[in-house]
Amino acid sequence: MLAKSSLEFLERFMKSSGPSGFEFEPAALFRQYARTFADSVKTDVNGSTIACINPDAKFKVMLAGHYDEIGFQVVYVDEGGLVTFRSVGGIDKHTLPGLEVDILNEKGQRIPGVIGRKPIHLQTEKERETASEIKDLWIDIGAESREEAEKLVRTGDPIAFRSNYRRLGKNAIMSKGLDDKIGAFVIIEALRELAKRKVKVGVYAVGTVQEELGLRGARPSAFGIDPQAAICVDVGFATDVPGVEKKTWGDVTLGGGPILQRNANNNPVLNRLMFDLAAKKKIPYQLECGHRASGGTDTDAIQLTRSGVATALVSIPNRYMHTPVEICDLRDVENAIKLIAETIASFKGKETFIPGID
Repeated sequence: MLAKSSLEFLERFMKSSGPSGFEFEPAALFRQYARTFADSVKTDVNGSTIACINPDAKFKVMLAGHYDEIGFQVVYVDEGGLVTFRSVGGIDKHTLPGLEVDILNEKGQRIPGVIGRKPIHLQTEKERETASEIKDLWIDIGAESREEAEKLVRTGDPIAFRSNYRRLGKNAIMSKGLDDKIGAFVIIEALRELAKRKVKVGVYAVGTVQEELGLRGARPSAFGIDPQAAICVDVGFATDVPGVEKKTWGDVTLGGGPILQRNANNNPVLNRLMFDLAAKKKIPYQLECGHRASGGTDTDAIQLTRSGVATALVSIPNRYMHTPVEICDLRDVENAIKLIAETIASFKGKETFIPGID
């Protein structure tokens, strides 16, 4: 079971807002929490936070989870005070009309607003049948003029889904931004667990930025750390909902354990070590090959850093990804933390991950 202090941090973390490129709130919370047990905590020029234990060790392992989230940005304010916007990251247009959002202005204020669309009564038959393009939507912040609105918001201000974290049932949690603050939570909790042990390797838990814009934060962080191995934590698709074909996307259930992958982004030697440890420690996991042969997570960027890094991806099953109401299961979170901690605790600092070598 997760400690009470861990759950309290998780709630604060999930209620923070950090669209890609503007990850200030989650970064500050991540740093604050990490300082209670890490040997060192620093933030790089891009905004990624690097928390480390055993920094003098020559053999280095990087953990990565991105704390940026999808969102929007202010583009323009019209004469009536309505705000037009653009997407930041991959947005499901079907979820937008009527959605509550917060514009995060430069004064540190959250300006509440609602994404507006023509009422269904005034739409043509074709308009009713199709999702609105973002350019045809607007955000209403209650301003009566451009002058009034521009006292509160400015072009380029980031816009986030309204915070909505809550527990569902016995084990589930719901929140915007579970992709991927839940992954960043897993890696910092794994580091906290390892800080209690005598590990023989240096461990660097990195809350990365701008993953949703092309894995941008992971690249420079990995280059600077220069690890021998890395484990990334992101969310993966739960296929236990209607309409998702398991013969195409695999069989993944909420609460069935974290997902391990077998594809080009996962070093087979590191993979085998994790499979064996999961069996030995009786840690449940689910296996998939990923929704493509390679690509899509920080694993990709780290794997190709410098002369190459042995990488593995651990995914937390997620329903309704890239919407404001994502759902994950705390049992999967707990087992991901256990698996990562046990894997790194087993390292002697002399491991080689070159595949095909006896």
